[in-house]
Amino acid sequence: MIGRLRGQILSKQPPFLLLDVNGVGYEIEAPMSTFYVLPAGDEPVTLHTHLAVREDAHVLYGFAREADRTLFRALLKVSGVGGKMALGVLSGMTSEEFSLAVHAGDHAALTRLPGVGKKTAERLVVEMRDKLDGIGGLPATSPPSVTGAAPIGADHDAVSALIALGYRPPEASRMVSKVFEAGMGTEAIIRAALQGTVK
Repeated sequence: MIGRLRGQILSKQPPFLLLDVNGVGYEIEAPMSTFYVLPAGDEPVTLHTHLAVREDAHVLYGFAREADRTLFRALLKVSGVGGKMALGVLSGMTSEEFSLAVHAGDHAALTRLPGVGKKTAERLVVEMRDKLDGIGGLPATSPPSVTGAAPIGADHDAVSALIALGYRPPEASRMVSKVFEAGMGTEAIIRAALQGTVK
């Protein structure tokens, strides 16, 4: 596994960059958040990397901050999220903004990201909320806001209730995502999720 590279940037063509490390050119895909902080001149740069091995390719992803790489890896574990979408998330908002959107249950902000639809946004909120607390450098909870941040969603409360009833977290998340619709209250979601298991 290639975990870190230090070298000189030979070319930048988002989302690709070519990094020269002691005469070896590494082609790396990076989010725009990384491109924004890359040096303009010949200064050496250090990137935290993630190597994805697929049947048809070996893809190397690079990140300016270790927290971004950790978030990228966590996103890859969400059902339906691949490398391209995870890069889109990190390109569309900072790690901190993503963390706040997930903790606030802000589906609207997430659906504005490239490739993220309503169902994917709901899945991101449900599956990423607890994972974000373990990522260094990200806020664990959304800070209080004078204007009133969006409350934690009824879908999250429903998942917590199902877990308390004895369902495993992934199963509870799946049950809620199947029945959740905007505007539903916690009790309605739980009722619909439990009825779905009887069918």
